[in-house]
Amino acid sequence: MGDLAGKTLFITGASRGIGLAIALRAARDGANIVIAAKSGVANPKLPGTIHTAAAAVEAAGGKALALQVDIREESQVRAAAAQAAEHFGGIDIVVNNASAIWLAGTAETPMKRYDLMHQVNTRGTFLVTQSCLPYLRQAANPHVLMLSPPPNLDPKWFAPHTAYTIAKYGMSLCVLGMSAEFAPLGIAVNALWPRTVIATAAIGMIEGVRPEHCRKPDIVADAAHAILTRPSREYSGHFAIDEEVLREAGVGNFEAYAMQPGAPLLPDLFLD
Repeated sequence: MGDLAGKTLFITGASRGIGLAIALRAARDGANIVIAAKSGVANPKLPGTIHTAAAAVEAAGGKALALQVDIREESQVRAAAAQAAEHFGGIDIVVNNASAIWLAGTAETPMKRYDLMHQVNTRGTFLVTQSCLPYLRQAANPHVLMLSPPPNLDPKWFAPHTAYTIAKYGMSLCVLGMSAEFAPLGIAVNALWPRTVIATAAIGMIEGVRPEHCRKPDIVADAAHAILTRPSREYSGHFAIDEEVLREAGVGNFEAYAMQPGAPLLPDLFLD
C-alpha cells in the first residue's frame, strides 16, 4: 500500500468526526490537509474548530491550511479551492465529507431543514468537486471521495426520512455520473460508507443509538486511506464499504475500532 506523503487533500467538514479522522490519517503520511469547514469558533455543543483540527494535523506530521468555508456559498468554495491550490501548489484529492442530517418524516421536516440538507449534501458536493476540478486535472493520481452510501431504492430507506435519503443519495448519484464523466481524465470518483454506525456528533440524531454500540471514525479513515492510495485509473465508480475495503487490504480483526470491544454493533443506514 502506498502513502499520501506530499499529497494535498481538500476535505470538507474536517473540523471533527470522520473528516478529521481522514485528515489525521493522511497527516501521519506527511500530507497537506486543507480543512474546509464552517467551524471557525468553538461551539459548546460540537467539539472542534478548523483551528484545533489544523493543530492536530500538524501534530500528526502533516501540513495544514484552515479555511472557514460554508460549502453552500459558491464564492467561498471557489475562493477556498484557489487559495488551497496556491498555498500547496495544487490539489490531489477531494473528500466530500460535509453533510447535514435530519432524520424525520415528511410532516416533521421543516423546509429550512430540507433546503439545508440539499444545499450541503448534494449541491455542496457538486460545487466543491466542480471548483477543485481544474486542479485535479493537473494531479498525478487524482481522487474524489464522497462519504455516501450505495444507492438502495428499497422504500424502507425512504419512508422514515424521505428528505434526508434523497439528499444523501444525491451525493451517491454524483459518484455515478462523475466517475463516468471523469474517467477519460484519469480522475477517480468513489463513495465510502461505514458498515456500522460511527461514533460522531450525528449519532444524536438517531434514536436509541449509544456510543458503545458504534465504531470509531478511525475505521473509515483507514478505509479512505486504502482507497486514496490506489491508482486512480484502476479504481473508480465504486460504492465501497469500510470493512470490505480493509478486509481486501488484509485487516482481519476489527475489535480495535470498536468504542466498546465485545459490545454488539449497530448496522448503518442504507445497508441491507
